[in-house]
Amino acid sequence: MAKWPLCLNTSTIRPARLLDKITIARDAGYSAIELWNDDLTEFEAHGGSLKEVPGRLRDSGLKVPSIIAVAAWMQSEGRQKATAFTEARRRMEQAASLGAPYIVASPSPDSPNVDIARAAACYRELLELGEEVGIKPSMEFLGFHRNVFEMEQAVSIAKQADHPAASIVLDPFHLYRGGSGFGGLKFLRDVKISICHFNDAPAAPGQFQQSDSDRVYPGDGVLPLRAMLRDLALIGYDGYLSVELFNPTYWRGDLREVAEKAHDKTMAIVSGAGD
Repeated sequence: MAKWPLCLNTSTIRPARLLDKITIARDAGYSAIELWNDDLTEFEAHGGSLKEVPGRLRDSGLKVPSIIAVAAWMQSEGRQKATAFTEARRRMEQAASLGAPYIVASPSPDSPNVDIARAAACYRELLELGEEVGIKPSMEFLGFHRNVFEMEQAVSIAKQADHPAASIVLDPFHLYRGGSGFGGLKFLRDVKISICHFNDAPAAPGQFQQSDSDRVYPGDGVLPLRAMLRDLALIGYDGYLSVELFNPTYWRGDLREVAEKAHDKTMAIVSGAGD
């Protein structure tokens, strides 16, 4: 049975300041931290220097497997596309400066349809930009969006991009919310997975009414997380599980306790995946 290193996606403790998030992740026992571009930009806007962050990460013993995210790259055209790719470069450069190998490439939320071939061509352009910067954009699907909401769509875009650095982001919440389910995971042997976000979903509200804020600690919901991990082991995925929660109820609590509880509950799932 594979053992997956645990990463703290900082959405889980969103109200904390950037450097405090690093300390919290370290103290809670994570081996990695997944940061957000918006936090990095805010840190700089308030007088901080990103040159300070790699040292803090090294001192804390934390890797940065991924940064979140680039957006608006998939379906924009003309000047809007040029603007989107300029912003994508800025965000990629932020991520590369911290030594992250990947940056999440999120689909656009405002279009009801997706042309897979066109999205794949845009994704290839994004991957080529990533080659210039020194980072690999990873295709994400978002279950509550109206276009790329299924794992199968993200896989098709990644494959049709026909680029050696193409990959996808997995997330049990989005597998559930978008309707893909979990049965297809065992068929992903020929698809690179950059990172697996990790979370659970409650029984209510209904599956297709849930939003990010409904996510709960792993093990507190209804998702088949142990079975998911067994399938990931079968296909050879042994990368990070990045605990990603957006629950405002948790944000109102002690954020150190939130990070610790998320860590311990995830470890319980990992330990039980071999049962």
